[in-house]
Amino acid sequence: MKIENLPNEFKKARPVMQKIEDDGFEAYFVGGSVRDTILGLDIHDVDIATSAYPEEIKKIFTRTVDTGIEHGTVMVIHNKKGYEITTFRTESGYQDFRRPDKVEFVRSLAEDLKRRDFTINAFAMRENGEVTDLFDGLTDLKNHLIRAVGNPNERFHEDALRMMRAVRFASKLDFDIESDTLQAIKENSELLEKIAVERIYTEFVKMMMAKRPKQGILDMINTDMYKYVPEFASHRDELEEIAKMDELSLSDEIEVWSLLSSEFNLDRIEIMRFLKAWKASNDVIKSTEICTKAIEKLRDDTLDKWSMYETGKELLVKANHIAKMYGFDKPEDDLISQYDALPIKNKKEIVVNGGDLIGNGIVKPGPTLGKVLFELENGIVNGDILNEKAELIEAAKKIVKE
Repeated sequence: MKIENLPNEFKKARPVMQKIEDDGFEAYFVGGSVRDTILGLDIHDVDIATSAYPEEIKKIFTRTVDTGIEHGTVMVIHNKKGYEITTFRTESGYQDFRRPDKVEFVRSLAEDLKRRDFTINAFAMRENGEVTDLFDGLTDLKNHLIRAVGNPNERFHEDALRMMRAVRFASKLDFDIESDTLQAIKENSELLEKIAVERIYTEFVKMMMAKRPKQGILDMINTDMYKYVPEFASHRDELEEIAKMDELSLSDEIEVWSLLSSEFNLDRIEIMRFLKAWKASNDVIKSTEICTKAIEKLRDDTLDKWSMYETGKELLVKANHIAKMYGFDKPEDDLISQYDALPIKNKKEIVVNGGDLIGNGIVKPGPTLGKVLFELENGIVNGDILNEKAELIEAAKKIVKE
């Protein structure tokens, strides 16, 4: 097969490839960019593999960076852009089920492609568009199948994360996992416990944001993988309910975790524990707590001005998006209009602060000050107090007297 119309990302890299070939070595584009080009999908970067060893690449090009030279990767700078060039290699001895104990550089493209995860990721393409397909990946693309290269048990023992990647690619491309590969995932699913949670997190979120997340969830359930990721083992029923949703379309990780937190019926403390087990960032945890609370308010029809103010526009829209999947959303334009009509959007917009109240002799530093400021903020948001200095000072005096 030859691709005639190469995307610009490949065209820009062609001089780099040609220079390697001019020095007597082989060079190929490899990986997902080749697959996605064959499928007619957009690509964003390219990976290059070569028969040249790292030191040979550094002799060919004047501007290089040792980005991963121990694994055979050197970055070549061409026209102010960096291209990672990786030497063909073999890997062996995966005692921890995620990293090879030994990496050996080789001159053979076939040896390099044999270590790839799936047939649809094992293409190699020359700079002129000629595609090498040693494992019948083109047929699997045509049949919409995710199939391991060679023996699937061996591939998953080399890197157990490949099981999650299989599910993620199936969701992304709207493909099915080939039966032997799916069976091997089921037989090896407990190996996921050997993998860093952060790596599983990335694959899971990508799966949930892809074309077919419902099938991804079912694949995780049917292969028992759900038992070996944080906090999912006791929530099979809830996961199955998510997989039954008519519309499941998630735009980012906050929506992913908010949907799960809502379906799992987690409170704030439980959300924190749940997402810390997943090694989520503090920002993601906080946003998920807020978004999940807003989903609950939408469900119970108790979303008032203060709830919208606490949530913020961005998370309010996300919460309403998830509420739509359940069927209790509000018209988005109306919700945004109501939010935009709030007198203030954050406490920094209040025209008085604690210093003003102390300076006017209304209240002394301490717990009472915080209580007064909160009541002023609440009053402004609910339209009971105007956000004007004189009115706020008088309102503060009344609050203190009460």
